[in-house]
Amino acid sequence: MKKIFFTLLGILTIHSLQAQFKGPNVGIKGGFNFSNIIKTGDDSFNTDYHTGFHAGVFVSIPIIDRLGFQPELLFSQKGYEADRFGGHLTQTTNWIEIPIQAKINAAPGFNILLGPQVSFLTKTNNKFEGALGTVEQTRIEDDADKFKKSILGGTIGISLDIGSKLVLNGRYALDFQKNNENGTTETPEFKNQVWQVGLGIKFL
Repeated sequence: MKKIFFTLLGILTIHSLQAQFKGPNVGIKGGFNFSNIIKTGDDSFNTDYHTGFHAGVFVSIPIIDRLGFQPELLFSQKGYEADRFGGHLTQTTNWIEIPIQAKINAAPGFNILLGPQVSFLTKTNNKFEGALGTVEQTRIEDDADKFKKSILGGTIGISLDIGSKLVLNGRYALDFQKNNENGTTETPEFKNQVWQVGLGIKFL
């Protein structure tokens, strides 16, 4: 009888610990970006929001009750749109980003995520549409003579668990550093900002 009792007690204890200390979740995520810039130089350079997308992977690691850690690896498009020189300019910048976020479980299925982020610039595309036609220029950022190759920023957002596999995400991200130290007549000094909405799928 004692053996049966202690066996059942051990099973219940293990089950309780497993329920309390869940393992990491691994998944993929993607969605839309709505980006613009915060100008730190030329105030006459008026811009509008530009639509892009983001996609990548995430790992959600529990630490203690209601607190976890969620690093991510993302491809993310930023940029802006502006009326310049009698036409319409669209600048799209492609980034590889690594958000390193604390995950706070504020309520069942509702989480707050915030933390620093490092962004690495991979490509810039400038598209100018004017009365004489469209001109498009793409630059692969192998060097940093115009824009910084890496920028430190931060993120804050929420996630909502939909069942056991789906996650609805919303986030605001802001660069802490300027794109370059000295603006030009075409591009002022600025910091990137982006609103993100999307879905995630957990596999584990």
